Amino acid sequence: MVTLNAEKLSLQQVHQLLGLQRFPIANVTDLLALAPLTDYEQQELAQVATDFENYLASGKVSEGLIKVLTVYPLLRLAGFYRYPFELKLEEAIARISVLDEDTEVSGRIDVLVIHQESESYGDNKQTLWILVIEAKNSAIDLSAGLPQLLAYTYKGLEHQESVWGLVTNGINYQFVQLQKRTPPTYQLLPPLYLFEHDHALQVLQTLKAIGEQNCSLTSKIA
Repeated sequence: MVTLNAEKLSLQQVHQLLGLQRFPIANVTDLLALAPLTDYEQQELAQVATDFENYLASGKVSEGLIKVLTVYPLLRLAGFYRYPFELKLEEAIARISVLDEDTEVSGRIDVLVIHQESESYGDNKQTLWILVIEAKNSAIDLSAGLPQLLAYTYKGLEHQESVWGLVTNGINYQFVQLQKRTPPTYQLLPPLYLFEHDHALQVLQTLKAIGEQNCSLTSKIA
């Protein structure tokens, strides 16, 4: 058995190993219902951008600081610190089974948002994955983190129909949705730039909409 590190995979390898098919880039409003932000949320969002910009002025910002300065505040504003959601950090994933039976993929998720209420699948209880986040330092292009993000997010399709992912270097943010189909598919949303007002608003709106969409779907299942 050969074990591959997800961090070392190219996008082509991820497509081949997982059988993923990429759909055209989607408009966020095709997948999510975005709601206006309150004045407080907009003020807090502006402060996140200002704080991060101050650090960025000194040079490259590390992956760890990216999470502290941008990812965690955004998740708090989006409501993911509160029930029914729960954050897991540096979560080691079980081996990812791939099409090649002699190969598996391993890795560690930077931030995983789950739904605390587990769903029943036969005799097993499975935790619902809401959002998988992969953070890179500010000097790395988003495309470099996409293969890793897709591999981790794919793992969540084992027990649910879709999973959202987000890759960010603090400056830019790109969401992706994976769907459990035959073959499994994914759609990217257009990248968003934290220092452009409308883009920053959409980052937070998208995070909030992902949480609200999940709560709506979970209540219908229950």
